[in-house]
Amino acid sequence: MGFFSRKKTGSVDNVEDFMMLIRVYFQSVIALNNGITNIRALPDLANYKRLFKIPTEKGKLGLGEKSAAKKMLKDDYQISENFFKEIDTSIRKNCRSQNDVQSYLFMFQGFTNDLMMLIGNLMQWKMRIPSRFRKTLYSATKETIHEICTKPVFKKDDTHKTAMIVRQYKEKLDYSEDWMTEFVFNTIILAKKEAKNKRKEKNKKDN
Repeated sequence: MGFFSRKKTGSVDNVEDFMMLIRVYFQSVIALNNGITNIRALPDLANYKRLFKIPTEKGKLGLGEKSAAKKMLKDDYQISENFFKEIDTSIRKNCRSQNDVQSYLFMFQGFTNDLMMLIGNLMQWKMRIPSRFRKTLYSATKETIHEICTKPVFKKDDTHKTAMIVRQYKEKLDYSEDWMTEFVFNTIILAKKEAKNKRKEKNKKDN
C-alpha cells in the first residue's frame, strides 16, 4: 500500500499515497526546523528516503526530502505553493522544539480526521458529484468548509460539537479555509478515483 503501491504500479490515485506525502513533507520541515538527526524518530520520512533513495543534502536531514515530496505533491496532485507555505508557517509556530513534534502531529491528525468526518456528514449527496464536474465539486467543498468555519449553530448536537472542535484545531494550527478546501477537495477526488479503479479491477476479475 501507499508508497509501495506507487513504486510497484506507478499509480498515484489513492488517498493513502497523498496523505503519506503530506506527512513526509511535515516531517521534513520539522527535521529541518529543529535540527533532528535521528531519522528513526520520523518513520514516514525514513521510509520515503529509503524507498526513493533520496540523498541527504548539505548534511541536513529533511532538506532533500522536503523538496522531493513537494515536487511529487505538485506534479501528481497539482498542490498550490500556498498549501506548503501554510504548513511551513504552522509548523514554525507550533513546533518550536523537538518536544512539540508528537503533540503537533497528533493534533493535525485529529484535525483532519474530524474535518473529513464533518465533510461526509454535511456534504452528503454532494459527495456523489462526478469527478468530471471538478468546478462544481470544488465550489461545494469550499462552501461546506466556509460553513464549518463560520456557521453559529448546527442542528445536530454531534455535528455542532465536532465543528467547534475543528475550529479550535484550525485556530491553533493556523490553517486557512483555502488550505482546508484544497486538502479536502483533493482527498475527495482521490477517493473517487480509488473507488473507480477498484470497480474496474473487480469487473476484470468477474469477466
